[in-house]
Amino acid sequence: MSRLGKIPVVIPAGVEVTLTDGVLKTKGPKATLERPVKVDDVSFTIEGNEMTLAPVNETKAAKALWGTYAAHARNMITGVTEGFTRVLEIEGVGYRAAVEGNKIVLNVGFSHPVHLEIPEGISAEVVKSAITLTGSDKDALGQFAANVRKVKKPEPYKGKGIRYQGEHIIRKQGKKAV
Repeated sequence: MSRLGKIPVVIPAGVEVTLTDGVLKTKGPKATLERPVKVDDVSFTIEGNEMTLAPVNETKAAKALWGTYAAHARNMITGVTEGFTRVLEIEGVGYRAAVEGNKIVLNVGFSHPVHLEIPEGISAEVVKSAITLTGSDKDALGQFAANVRKVKKPEPYKGKGIRYQGEHIIRKQGKKAV
């Protein structure tokens, strides 16, 4: 039994949730999000300002998707009302970032700058050594933040690189003089 799936998903005022042809669509003041769902495994019931989910059968896949789709629906509703934010910090001498049009340009110790195209629906802002990414789709935002971090992961000796805000990097001791 899914603990997340049992709890009904509350739909706030100003948000419209529809399910047509296996596509869950959420429309709100900030954006419109769509996600394909398997209606063969999980049934969706939208009544008033609540959406309840239930597994159609007792298969392992239906039980797994029950809680997953409940979490996705909550994330979609939060995304179209409030939005999501990820903050990345750049640490290192001479490391910097800039936004040029729809690209982020990273200078992080390579012989060339790294250009990353910002996906549609995500906005980026650079202030000093912090990159703030905002968007309505939690999955796309998290994936793009991971792609930016992947350019130069923080290394364990000096901690140089790109990290999430609040991320703790386990530091190594390094060489000792004999």
